[in-house]
Amino acid sequence: MRNHTGARALALTSAAVLGAALLTGCGGGSSSVGSDGKTTVSVGVGGNIFDLSIRVAERNGYFDRQNLKVKYVTLTAATGTSALESGSVQFLNDSPTNFLAALSKGLPQLAVGTNGGGNPLGLVVGKDFAEKHDLTADTPADDVAKALADSTAGASSANTKAEAGLFLKAHDVDPAKLKWVSLPSPAADKAALTKGEIDWFVTSEPIPLQVQHDGDGIVVADPLKVPQWAYEDAGYGQLVVVKKSYANSDAATVKGFATAVQQATAYIAAHEKDEKVLGAARETMPGAPDDVLQSSIAQVEWPRTDELTDAGLAKTVAFVKNIGAVPDAKVSSDDWTNKYLP
Repeated sequence: MRNHTGARALALTSAAVLGAALLTGCGGGSSSVGSDGKTTVSVGVGGNIFDLSIRVAERNGYFDRQNLKVKYVTLTAATGTSALESGSVQFLNDSPTNFLAALSKGLPQLAVGTNGGGNPLGLVVGKDFAEKHDLTADTPADDVAKALADSTAGASSANTKAEAGLFLKAHDVDPAKLKWVSLPSPAADKAALTKGEIDWFVTSEPIPLQVQHDGDGIVVADPLKVPQWAYEDAGYGQLVVVKKSYANSDAATVKGFATAVQQATAYIAAHEKDEKVLGAARETMPGAPDDVLQSSIAQVEWPRTDELTDAGLAKTVAFVKNIGAVPDAKVSSDDWTNKYLP
């Protein structure tokens, strides 16, 4: 396994968009069969790098081979679970944090595969702050953390704030002594940084790399520099999630979907720089430059098999508890399965 990490779903959508999505999604948790004989399913995505395997599955014809058509519904971490529970989407490309939070509430969800590993995070500092503290992309992690000890940080989610805290504490910097500015979204983080209202922020790619590409900041920490974010340490991987009742009632569709996504993640693992992969990334994150997309793709551990394991999930639970996201996180053998994979 490479020492890459992958990320968490951080979509930027409004309540109005969610409302439209709920109205247009397949209702009642059921898929639908069209006149062409193909089954149409709705999948909740986050508009980030972890959606790539699903986009590749469509571009490469893997869904078509399974007699499936896919409709995309863009959701946030806050709205994904409710969309799945309401039946507005049949499949949810979900972060482990959200999945474990749903389980902690007693919701009958089932993970049927893992289609990307790690935390593709970037810590980006503003241009003026970087110049003042002589920070570059090659500055050692310890020097970066010490420079941040007296700074103003932006935070648009409790998770990324906690993950930033893991990095700081590993270098004896107390995150509680920093000034934190709460912001509503990663886009707001970026805007505040360019205006000089904050010195730095952490969020999932591609936003940090895009800030760097635009000349407004420098990414001074990433999973290659911060082992606490790395897949090997965190065991954090994206999950394909369904309701248990849907898996029981539509097993063939679940198997077809899971099979297509596994084929796609295996394809990405073997062809990261392939034009088909890059083209799917452009669809997933429109507007991001190609060099930013390529760097983001490389930060995810793309599995050759989407199989879940007890050991991997145990590591994931430990990480989620460590960042305080779901203090009572736990997963049982009834909450995941590999039986729908080829």
